[in-house]
Amino acid sequence: MLIIDDEASIRKTLSEILSFEGYKITEAVDGEEGLKLFSEKTFNTVLCDIKMPKLDGMEFLEKATTIAPDVPIIMITGHGTIETAVEAVKKGAYDFISKPPDLNRLLITLRNALERTTLVTETKVLKKKVSKVQEIVGGSAPIQKIKDTIEKVAPTEARVLVTGENGVGKELVARWIHELSSRSNSPLVEVNCAAIPTELIESELFGHEKGSFTSAIKQRIGKFEQANGGTLFLDEIGDMSLNAQAKVLRALQEGKITRVGADKDINVDVRVIAATNKDLLQEVEEKNFRLDLYHRLSVILINVPSLNERKDDIPLLVDQFLDDICKDYGISKKGIEDKAIDLLQEYNWTGNIRELRNVVERLVILSGKTITPNDVKSYVAMN
Repeated sequence: MLIIDDEASIRKTLSEILSFEGYKITEAVDGEEGLKLFSEKTFNTVLCDIKMPKLDGMEFLEKATTIAPDVPIIMITGHGTIETAVEAVKKGAYDFISKPPDLNRLLITLRNALERTTLVTETKVLKKKVSKVQEIVGGSAPIQKIKDTIEKVAPTEARVLVTGENGVGKELVARWIHELSSRSNSPLVEVNCAAIPTELIESELFGHEKGSFTSAIKQRIGKFEQANGGTLFLDEIGDMSLNAQAKVLRALQEGKITRVGADKDINVDVRVIAATNKDLLQEVEEKNFRLDLYHRLSVILINVPSLNERKDDIPLLVDQFLDDICKDYGISKKGIEDKAIDLLQEYNWTGNIRELRNVVERLVILSGKTITPNDVKSYVAMN
């Protein structure tokens, strides 16, 4: 906790009381010193006098809320008026307490402020886990071209086919197209076509009516309906059956789907982004994929390069993964020696970005404070 007050007796009294209550206290003799400390260190809450030399409490409040808006700042003053309290709260103060402060009210206010801070922090963490779209990390020419294409394509309604090996980040490309589109406030629904048995793919995509087949004990809403107004991401579409392909083609052509076991058409407004690790034109030649569906899906083609084709991006990716993984584990970010990075750039990344992240996580767990070349040699199966 940071206590800012030009009266030494007030600082001493508050520090003694709050230290006894278990708070770790830092003191500042005026607003200027308080602002310097506030910008250099992390505090859970601030008690700040209003009338002070150099920089008064209101000026401190305005500047501090731009530095760390989520830190609750409680104003204290011996010249309290309703107008002053209202002005302080309007400028971002958590609460306003008159001098001499009532101890019970002060402690309750502090407890409530800290509880709010905890809730704000937890909410941010949850939102990050649930909805945060990871950055597309890299500065290589192929990655910059993908970023430029996404910026141009996302605001349109054009269908996009994303190609590339497993683990290169095709799903991330789809997420960013959705995020930068006019549909970003509507759902992005993802379907892994390779993970769904052929006999269930139609039910998964289009839904079914109760009793339409043996295990259909209740009505099911399919992914196309769930994505209505938003984006449907069909991952590994090259593994979809020809029968399901025909129905997807109809949905794209007419904007209508029919649940399994139903007669009634349902209108759907869905933007489709598809992805595959297969050569779909080769699949067309081998009669495994419909040419008309290929042309419907591939209005825009984005090929995501393998990690072996963009090894210059490995230092940036490793730095990002170290940051993310260490945060997830609740530990300080680990460093990595340049020669260790050089070794990682020599590795044959058959599993692409996914494999690199797994390797970095392994190094974080098994290495010391700094990841060395020996760590890489010990814990990464070098080719």
